[in-house]
Amino acid sequence: MRASDPSDPLPSKRTLKARRRRTLWEDARNIPNLLTFARILMIPIVLVLLDRGAPRDCFWAASVYALAAITDMLDGWLARRQGLVSVLGKFLDPLADKLIVASTLVWLVPMGRISAWAVVLLISREITITALRSIASTEGLIIAAGDGGKVKTALQMIGIVCLIIGYPYSLTYGFDLGRVDLVHVGRLLIYLSLGFSIVSAAKYLGLFIDAIDAKNKAARDAG
Repeated sequence: MRASDPSDPLPSKRTLKARRRRTLWEDARNIPNLLTFARILMIPIVLVLLDRGAPRDCFWAASVYALAAITDMLDGWLARRQGLVSVLGKFLDPLADKLIVASTLVWLVPMGRISAWAVVLLISREITITALRSIASTEGLIIAAGDGGKVKTALQMIGIVCLIIGYPYSLTYGFDLGRVDLVHVGRLLIYLSLGFSIVSAAKYLGLFIDAIDAKNKAARDAG
């Protein structure tokens, strides 16, 4: 292999841009990111089925939403297992999650299945945490997600599925257990997830402030 020659010309800006485009295109075609793209494409399918509003349509909408939730878990696992973690994936994965959750919840408000105030609080929490993470990233800080955020996500996912189905169903297990209105179940789970959302956001804000203070103190001590 030829040693590098100081006299060799540096790559041009056009060459660097072409390399970046090739890298992004390669990242876009890996399986985890393709799953993320598929999750984004599922959003209009869920909304169209919800708009029809018939019990069968709502059942299929819930099925598509559940499939999207499964791809959310699968793409992250595949990316870590296959060493395919990419900048594009880090951008698209949380974006796809927030888009499908926010769009579905907003769509459910005029259908009377969830209160607008709960949706506003949930979306506001996501925007706030995303902004804090962006600031932390620019400051070179890494703040791990707590268990509260994971519990919130699980409750939210199951709650939204129940809200999408949205009709009472009879439960039987050898004998009739009565009818369960899944809208009430979904609301309860969403309200519980809202509580975990607020608590986890407060903890994240505290960790963020502590990390900033520690960084400033280290800078003062070094100075």
